[in-house]
Amino acid sequence: MITITDFAAEKVKELIEAEGEADLALRVAVRPGGCSGYSYEMFFDSETEADDMSQFFGEVRVVSDPMSAQLLEGATLDFKDGLMGSGFAIDNPNAQRTCGCGSSFS
Repeated sequence: MITITDFAAEKVKELIEAEGEADLALRVAVRPGGCSGYSYEMFFDSETEADDMSQFFGEVRVVSDPMSAQLLEGATLDFKDGLMGSGFAIDNPNAQRTCGCGSSFS
């Protein structure tokens, strides 16, 4: 399953606190589509399925469905903050090819 850096976990924690729902988890999923075959999807989720993979990073719970967890094995979610913009980025060693926008892979 994906791991997240301390900096990304802190940013996710801040966003969950802003939502005002302490039981939210960060769901990271891989869906068919995008320029290169698969695309990443991240959102807050209050519901989990029985077969979801779940892991805590500090106070942040990250969940993924089994198929997504397999495709995200060894991947890292980080938060980049720079002059050209800021946001979450996934480094996935399983991706053989990525598109120019960085949001899809194969």
